[in-house]
Amino acid sequence: MKCIGEKSEDKIKEAARRVFLKKGFDGTTSRDIAREADMNIALTNYYFRSKEKLFLEIFRDVLEMYFNSTIEILNKKIDIKTKISEMIDNDYNMMKAEPDLVIFIMNEIHKEPDRLFPEMALFKKIQSTYFINQLKEGVADGTLRDISLENLLPLMKCAIEFIFLAKPIHKRLFDMDDAGFDIYAETQKEHIKAMICNYLVIG
Repeated sequence: MKCIGEKSEDKIKEAARRVFLKKGFDGTTSRDIAREADMNIALTNYYFRSKEKLFLEIFRDVLEMYFNSTIEILNKKIDIKTKISEMIDNDYNMMKAEPDLVIFIMNEIHKEPDRLFPEMALFKKIQSTYFINQLKEGVADGTLRDISLENLLPLMKCAIEFIFLAKPIHKRLFDMDDAGFDIYAETQKEHIKAMICNYLVIG
């Protein structure tokens, strides 16, 4: 069972996460976080000392959530079509649950890459996954198209992420309500799977 201090700290972190994802680091104040957590600002500062320290903890947590599930799938000993399907489903479910996630990560890295570079070690883990061996072996035996992970991964992630990042555009352009968008998003996800697998796998 968590003590009162741990509960307060968790409450502040969860409130900070919500505010940072909406407003980013520059647009968020310590007062915003305290208000969201329904605590006084002195208590917020007591647990985390500074907005910077709290932000870095949140950013690290968000990156881990974004990448760890991908790394886990990339390391599975399953065929490459199933693996791509699982990766796309994983990204789809994550974006559907929290569409602000990618905007937050990309905006913060774009603004201050040097400050956040120490948090980017997760990117390097991807480069040593089992999936890399699958790609190399498939290219060598002629069953897969010659494409690198740095080219393939954005094809999968960006195609899925754009569905949700452009949701207001899709709804207005194609006259969709929320239910119509959900049907469109599911259909688009399956198109993305088919297009990437059909391109990647030869024969």
